[in-house]
Amino acid sequence: MTHRTSLRAQARKESRELLMFQDLAQFRYRLRLFLRFSENAARKCGVTPQQHQLLLGIAGHTGRDSATVSELAEFLQERHHSVVGLIDRAARRGLVRKQSDTLDKRVVFVSLTSRGEEILSQLSKLHKEEIRRMKAGLLSNAFEPKRG
Repeated sequence: MTHRTSLRAQARKESRELLMFQDLAQFRYRLRLFLRFSENAARKCGVTPQQHQLLLGIAGHTGRDSATVSELAEFLQERHHSVVGLIDRAARRGLVRKQSDTLDKRVVFVSLTSRGEEILSQLSKLHKEEIRRMKAGLLSNAFEPKRG
C-alpha cells in the first residue's frame, strides 16, 4: 500500500466518522426538540413532565388499565421510592388512584382517574400532531440546527 493510498483510506475513514457524528448529533438534536416540546405541552396542560410520563406509563406500558409501582419504575427508569412519591403527588392532584392487591398487600395497582384520562388524551393529541410535523420536517430537512 502506497503512502498516497494510505492517506486516501484515512480520509475516507475520517469522512465516514464525520458523517456518523453528524447523524448522531442531528438525531440527538431532534430528540431534544421533541422532549422540549413534550415538557412544555405537559406544563401547559397543568401537569409536570414527570406526571405526564406517569400517566402515559399507566395507560400504555402494560396493556392493562393499570400498572404496578414496579412496572412504572421500570417504564420511567426511576427508583421505586421515587415513583411512589410521584404517584402520591399525582393522587393528591386527582390524576391517579391507588389500589392494593387483594392477595398481596405489598403490590399496589395505579390507574388513571377521569381527570388523568382527559389530560393524557389532550397531551396525546398534541404529541401525535407534533410527531406528524416532525416527520414532515425530517423529509424536508427543516430541522437544521440554528447557527450563530
